[in-house]
Amino acid sequence: METQIKQLLGTVVHPETGTDIVTSGMIEHLAATNEKKTVVLRFAKARDPFAVKIKNQVEALLKEHFPQSEILVVVKEGGQAPRPEPKEKTTTGSIAHIVAIASGKGGVGKSTVTANLAIALRNMGFRVGILDADIYGPSQPKMFGVEGYVPDAVQEDGTDLIVPAESMDIRLMSIGFFIKPTDALLWRGAMAVNALKQMIHQTKWGPLDFLLLDLPPGTGDIHLSIIGELKIDSAAIVSTPQQVAVADVVRGAEMFRNPNVNIPIAGIIENMAWFTPEELPENRYYLFGKGGARRFAEENGIGLLGEIPIVQSIMEGAEEGRPATAIDPRVEQHYREIAERIVENVMKKR
Repeated sequence: METQIKQLLGTVVHPETGTDIVTSGMIEHLAATNEKKTVVLRFAKARDPFAVKIKNQVEALLKEHFPQSEILVVVKEGGQAPRPEPKEKTTTGSIAHIVAIASGKGGVGKSTVTANLAIALRNMGFRVGILDADIYGPSQPKMFGVEGYVPDAVQEDGTDLIVPAESMDIRLMSIGFFIKPTDALLWRGAMAVNALKQMIHQTKWGPLDFLLLDLPPGTGDIHLSIIGELKIDSAAIVSTPQQVAVADVVRGAEMFRNPNVNIPIAGIIENMAWFTPEELPENRYYLFGKGGARRFAEENGIGLLGEIPIVQSIMEGAEEGRPATAIDPRVEQHYREIAERIVENVMKKR
């Protein structure tokens, strides 16, 4: 599909140079799924007078040939695309493994899963950090009871570093430390990307065995920007048993499997898989359907990392700033099994 798109874009010629935008290297990024086509155009000079015209041509061409797809064309100006920070200018050099926690849609408990996985990994003896990159609703400060934290800055070797929050032996950096909850939805595009890059490369992470990325729900340019800044070892996708949620998993899986991204998928975590009342510990009530994520995993050659039931302590822990894995052995058992599979998956690929 991407080859077909490049052939189409090869018919778009820059009026000033007389060269098509593919040959001239103006296609900085191209991603295509059945539902969405994304093209990032990089113009050599700032305020190129033909930028808008070419952008409109590309949009019209893609809409004509892919009428059922969402089309996104992004324009960047001013020289070559920025490369990821070299290791000597980033604080991520002492992080052994990076795992992205993603979801195809919001409301499936991705942030709760991330927080509890971090505690499970900590309980296994690993040094763990979380980067809360969910600009639409940063939840990790609340999950760990550090909502009022204001990051300090320290200088090391002439570079300003941001000091992460630390709670329950988890190092935590969140976009929520820098914006009000009411402002989260206003963050888009370059503003969010620049803030996230700074958090990635200037946080004083120190040595970590695992850094978990709490990504925004869905797929989009924010995800691609984060992925471009870090060498991510593996991704876990959170879903619920409902068919609508499982359908959204497809988009997340396609994003990670895209040749331009190519991040191994450790597997799917089915959250809210069933409910067991305290007074009937042997009973399971499948409130949102049964086994949707398991079926999807089997049909698509993706592993199922585990199933998380609805347990009252998980919800209470999220509200009280203390992930349930730290205090409820029943919950810890579920998350430890998932954490062990993620560790095995990551180590196998090194």
